[in-house]
Amino acid sequence: MRIKLTYLFILISLLSCSKDNIDRIPDVYVSYKITLQEFNIKSTNGLLLVNNQANTGVAGLIIYKRADGAFVAYDRCSSVNPQKRCAVVPDDPNLTATDPCSGAKFSLFDGSPVKAPAERSLKQYRVIITNFDLMVVN
Repeated sequence: MRIKLTYLFILISLLSCSKDNIDRIPDVYVSYKITLQEFNIKSTNGLLLVNNQANTGVAGLIIYKRADGAFVAYDRCSSVNPQKRCAVVPDDPNLTATDPCSGAKFSLFDGSPVKAPAERSLKQYRVIITNFDLMVVN
């Protein structure tokens, strides 16, 4: 009886693993802080790329100040084959970002896919604005 239950448990475990979980951008700790003054100095047209370093996502960060004044932050890791950790690159004029590995494009307004083969949005992180600082966290 125990052997049958063990085999059943293993079978259920194997069947519950799906490709969908493999194709997700991994969850990693994110904690990045910059002053608003630094952001304004370092950014180009309201866009700041943060290279991959400790606590900055899987492939670094894109922090974008939208036309409506809101800040958004995304992991640069493309949602197309995230196991490759291919970092998206912003296009000119900063409305979309392209995955150089697959050619997929994403909107910087909300991270949504705008060109195949992208099907999932970029991973978005929370942006907290205080009097002088901008913080990106998850």
